[in-house]
Amino acid sequence: MKKKYVLITGASRGIGRACALAFADAGWHVFINSRRLEGALTTLRQEITQAGGSCTCVPGDVSDPSQTAQIFREIYEITPALDVLVNNAGISHFGLLTDLSDEEWNRILSTNLSSAFYCCRAAIPAMVSRKSGRIINISSMWGVSGASCEAAYSASKAGLNGLTKALAKELAPSNIQVNALACGVIDTEMNARLSSDEAAALEEEIPAGRFGTPEETARLVLMLADAPAYMTGQIIGIDGGYL
Repeated sequence: MKKKYVLITGASRGIGRACALAFADAGWHVFINSRRLEGALTTLRQEITQAGGSCTCVPGDVSDPSQTAQIFREIYEITPALDVLVNNAGISHFGLLTDLSDEEWNRILSTNLSSAFYCCRAAIPAMVSRKSGRIINISSMWGVSGASCEAAYSASKAGLNGLTKALAKELAPSNIQVNALACGVIDTEMNARLSSDEAAALEEEIPAGRFGTPEETARLVLMLADAPAYMTGQIIGIDGGYL
């Protein structure tokens, strides 16, 4: 059977890490990315390879176009095209908009939105030449509804949703599907800022009565990698019924 190739950005922890393990377990060759090679990324590579999986580390800051270009040069030395691109790299910021600095605003937008643009721009030509490929963007329910004190984060995810829908139309003639997951509250380091009381109060607002897990999200990403080709341009909620 032909080996399939996937790039997962922001793979050293949380949803990205769970996605890397899920794809590797399903027999894919996984390119794992984070800003740095040390620590969590190398540990993840060891975990995948020790379990018999196939993995390549491609460290670099995907919010930087020059580093993204270098990442894809390394990928294309191994495979002529990706089968799936998972744009997962992201950061959050909690605070009033009036307290947000120019640097913080730009960092959130470049990490959460521009990185997806840079990766898509690098991945799409090879996908188009093969008339095959999937792009899966990891978004947020706050990109749909907005969140108080998370204006920059909400704006970046709303932009990612818009990019998803526009690219889906642009790439549909080339048989490339583009979808996004609008994640609810997932139990990752991003939500570690919550106190136990805040976490308990938030869980009460979620109809499912709990936070989601990275593994649940990863299973849905893997399903989207093999979803019917007619499914494209969708923002799919995984939020325990919150919205």
